[in-house]
Amino acid sequence: MFPGFAASSCFSAQPVIFLLHTMSPQSKVRSNISFESTLLTDEFSILSILGTFKAYLLRWPRGANVCNFAPPYGVPPRGGAYRGCRFIPDMSRKPMWSNETPGQESQVLGRRRVVRDKDNMSQHVVNGDSSCGKVLTLDNMNPNVKRVEYAVRGPIVLRAMQLEKELKEGAKKPFNEVIRANIGDAQAMGQKPITFFRQVMALCSYPELLEDDKFPDDAKQRARRILKACGGSSIGAYSASQGIECIRQDVSRYIEKRDGFASNPDNIYLSTGASDAIVTILKLLVAGEGSNRTGVLISIPQYPLYSATLADLGAVQVNYYLNEDSCWSLDIPELKRAVTEARQHCNPRVLCIINPGNPTGQVQSKECIKNVIRFAKEERLFLMADEVYQDNVYRDNEFHSFKKVLFEMGSEFSSTVELASFHSTSKCYMGECGFRGGYVEVINLDPGVKAQLTKLVSVRLCAPVPGQALLDLVVNPPQPDEPSHATFMKERTTVLANLAEKAKLTEEIFNTVPGIKCNPVQGAMYTFPQIKLPQKAINKAKEAGQEPDMYYCMRLLEEEGICLVPGSGFGQRKGTFHFRMTILPPTEKLKIVLKKISDFHVRFTKEFSE
Repeated sequence: MFPGFAASSCFSAQPVIFLLHTMSPQSKVRSNISFESTLLTDEFSILSILGTFKAYLLRWPRGANVCNFAPPYGVPPRGGAYRGCRFIPDMSRKPMWSNETPGQESQVLGRRRVVRDKDNMSQHVVNGDSSCGKVLTLDNMNPNVKRVEYAVRGPIVLRAMQLEKELKEGAKKPFNEVIRANIGDAQAMGQKPITFFRQVMALCSYPELLEDDKFPDDAKQRARRILKACGGSSIGAYSASQGIECIRQDVSRYIEKRDGFASNPDNIYLSTGASDAIVTILKLLVAGEGSNRTGVLISIPQYPLYSATLADLGAVQVNYYLNEDSCWSLDIPELKRAVTEARQHCNPRVLCIINPGNPTGQVQSKECIKNVIRFAKEERLFLMADEVYQDNVYRDNEFHSFKKVLFEMGSEFSSTVELASFHSTSKCYMGECGFRGGYVEVINLDPGVKAQLTKLVSVRLCAPVPGQALLDLVVNPPQPDEPSHATFMKERTTVLANLAEKAKLTEEIFNTVPGIKCNPVQGAMYTFPQIKLPQKAINKAKEAGQEPDMYYCMRLLEEEGICLVPGSGFGQRKGTFHFRMTILPPTEKLKIVLKKISDFHVRFTKEFSE
């Protein structure tokens, strides 16, 4: 056995190899056989053959490098014509892979060989220990999945987790803790849950507590109502696929109170957070092939859920850029540009809006929303309004739902424009990310399509019932005449006031640092400042094979223990660099984070300016 080669436990036979020269070229073509070279790294390796034929076995020295036939419609292996298998027993030199052509290079990584095409960067992986043959490989898996990227939980977060582990094991670092400012997980950053919400959830989870005098009567009444609507009076039972009926009714009443217009519970679908509903609606919309493939307009910068979902569905991503110089405003001329250009290669059918914005923190004005609705009607676009941050609005800004503005514009628009709007329990003052509660309301959906939507949500049975229960508390909180109202309002107001204070603090501190420009954080829970990077730093990043802002953020993590998400993960105009940071840490810790980032930026800029 050659050094570094491990033995296979799949078989105990002597080294063997398929002898294929008895097959005619015609039979190989008819069988659509695609042969691949491999490396005998253990007792033996079996070459997979697609087709119906008999294989004959021939002994071959252990550790030999075997290169077999090229694909039936491909080029023959180097060395000219052949009959049977071509052997290269010389292990002292780099193997000549017979399916490697000019423009390709082979690299042995551990016990697998990777053949990369230098032009299109496609790669083929052959596992050295896969004598049994894998049914699922990188080559034959769904290619759309490989195109999915999600920067919020990407490589920099994995490195942050590794650093946390190293710190726990006693490793010495320039910092004592890793502060994750990369994600909008409020309670992970120290925000306390709303008391009433957790009381009712405790009662629903363990109904015996309904006899405990420590819980207020309104919490008990709410828990009994929810349990009565559940199968077997348990939140552990499945619900109707569209969601528990009384909760959908409460969602409709919430929307009516917010907007001043009627809402039909039959148009409400409860979901596993807003993300699940967004993916579901996009599944309905994506269709067509080639130039008729569905195009989906998303804002740049965008929340990576959208780009990841479009990649997974094989849809065409159509970018429109927010105006950073005007506090990330949405301009209609930019939307027109995006649609006009997209029609050259796809069929734009969907316009996605995030309001308040993630990662940019802007709040769209009512006039802007009207213009967007008019544009959607003119261009026959389906509107998707992501409104999960609707309570996170600061200073003098005001949230306007797309549904409210749509109906205010009259029947010309309210009876024709198709709209899906989304909300969640994860953001705002609640921060209950882990319960995964959310909903979508659909407006003007074709009845046949609505039936298909109902069928589609039935496949996943139902949204988590605890998440549905929590959503009910969000849309139907304690009322003024109930005992829990005062505490609820105090906690809610405190959370939102603290976020407003931290939004202002973040903007003010960043704008004192040379090379950092931060727009006002009008809403949501993030800031997306632009950073100026020296050319030497940009060059250094390219040498490392990284985007410049990824290199910046990785250096920040390694030197200061601050985990941010580079702007390249959200999209940005060419030549600009940003990072996204949440404003969720407690005020005192946020001050530390802001100072560390500020000091690092000055130091980083100086390092690459000398």
